[in-house]
Amino acid sequence: MSDLVCIAFKDSGTADRVLHELQAMETEYVLHLEDAVVVIRDMDGKVHLKQCVDVFGGATRQGVALGVLWGGLMGLLFMNPLAGLLGSIAGGAGGGAMTAAANEFGLLSDYGIPDQFIKDLGGTITRGTSAIFLLVRNADEDKVLARISRYEGTILKTTLSQEHEEKLRAALTHQHSQKK
Repeated sequence: MSDLVCIAFKDSGTADRVLHELQAMETEYVLHLEDAVVVIRDMDGKVHLKQCVDVFGGATRQGVALGVLWGGLMGLLFMNPLAGLLGSIAGGAGGGAMTAAANEFGLLSDYGIPDQFIKDLGGTITRGTSAIFLLVRNADEDKVLARISRYEGTILKTTLSQEHEEKLRAALTHQHSQKK
């Protein structure tokens, strides 16, 4: 089961820095992000969303590659590999176009954290600040908390247990309290 964690920061750049830190941890297998979105509220009050995780896991590229492979094999079977290859490329391009069109009309955009939820909660942060919305499948809690403790943030919403939420809150205020 995944946990939702939404954290606000006092400037417009911290959420991006936290995301880069989390992505580095993901490559080290410290955590697994199912979805991540950075929200920036500019000085005019407009909310900007940056989708940060490929929620389809490269499915479109894999589909095109498999289409080319199978098209080439089918072409060989019928003694016309070029026709099979061209047909598979056209099919792959068509599939990619259908995916893009479905995403444009909002049919695929809410896989993971719903965009409307992000926009609504992102609209509550102060102008000139940022927030990060995370859907975390699993994580080595101690390693994650140790590395994000240098960022001062405020929890907006979470599905973590109260114990885990308190640990996160303590980590986000740890650096700030040491400065005093």
